[in-house]
Amino acid sequence: MIKTQKRTLTKKGVIWLGQTCNLACYFCYFKDKIDDKEHPEHPFMSLDKAKKICYNLRYIYGNRAIDIQGGEPTIYPQIFELISYCKVIGLEPTLITNAIVLANKSFALKFKEAGIKDFLVSIHAIGESYDTMVGHKNGSKKQMQAIEVLQELKIPFRLNCTMTKEAVLQLEDIARLACDRGCKAVNFIAFNPFADQKGNRNSTDVPQYSSIKNNLQKAIDILENCDIEVNVRYFPLCILDEKYLKNTYNFQQLAYDHNEWDFNSWTWTTRFNQKSNSPKLDETIPILMYGIKKFNGIDFSLMSKHGTREHYMKEIDIKEHLLRIQSAEIPKTFLYKQNAKLRAQKHLEYIKTAICKECSLQDICDGFHNDYVAVFGEKEAKAISMNFSIIDPTYFISKQAKVE
Repeated sequence: MIKTQKRTLTKKGVIWLGQTCNLACYFCYFKDKIDDKEHPEHPFMSLDKAKKICYNLRYIYGNRAIDIQGGEPTIYPQIFELISYCKVIGLEPTLITNAIVLANKSFALKFKEAGIKDFLVSIHAIGESYDTMVGHKNGSKKQMQAIEVLQELKIPFRLNCTMTKEAVLQLEDIARLACDRGCKAVNFIAFNPFADQKGNRNSTDVPQYSSIKNNLQKAIDILENCDIEVNVRYFPLCILDEKYLKNTYNFQQLAYDHNEWDFNSWTWTTRFNQKSNSPKLDETIPILMYGIKKFNGIDFSLMSKHGTREHYMKEIDIKEHLLRIQSAEIPKTFLYKQNAKLRAQKHLEYIKTAICKECSLQDICDGFHNDYVAVFGEKEAKAISMNFSIIDPTYFISKQAKVE
């Protein structure tokens, strides 16, 4: 595998085909939409609509790769046609999947023939713990068979693990599995009740960050000793030991991970019409402004104030908006940095504790999710003291070798 320490803004887009799934994970971001078959985001969209979204990602936003997800994209009826289309237009396709149906070798082979780049397999535990978490009696057995099939067929794959309380006990086992099966990379994701789960955080299912630390650091060491890339998503930068800061990705760092999503196109694809079975598509829009009221003498006024109509571009001229960005010569890296702050502070309501405000890393860290603090308090926060304040999101992650 070719690895690099060069950090540039990601050019990967994302599409949600519909919240139809063959599992019932209790921690899923989109649990309500998966449970409700009448919800407009539940049914799969048409192939024609999916192709139009992919076309815009490639030719409007300039994306070079795409994460295709559902629900569960492997059960999308036209999935092979969509993968082939993406491949033809220069949009390298990844499927985010539970991989259950890939236990069938002949079916898995069709994905390779269609042009799949790799799979990102959601493995949140192993054995009975997994089966209970996802509501499938033989789920883990099927998933282990699927991973063996991918290894046998030489189809690259990576792993996602949401760190619920059950998962924390198995992080080292998941790391060893990744080593044994030739996995490219592993992402450990903090259990954050977003989207349909918003406001549902509780101490029964969600572990404290400090209780994860020991097992997580051991798992990272196991993976890196096997030369496997490992990333920790949405974790305050003060929790893990300093040597693991290169692996820790808050929103500002996500923009520089080539396997994460481009904020520019994500601004458009995350909207209702692009996620539902409605035949309508919104007009493509540029990255949302945030906290840039004036730059190089150019006034952005309400365009950068969250929650206004101007900010959401419902009553302004998009061409005027883009001209202002260009006229002000706002560096793309700065624009993405501010947009990362928008996502953390306004969309997901992360907050900085009193201790956070004394930390040298406060400018590149999201802080703590507000309902996490409501449940567990602020005692885990600590200020990292350096001789200067870090403002470059890539300061630590540039030390990590990532799979190209």
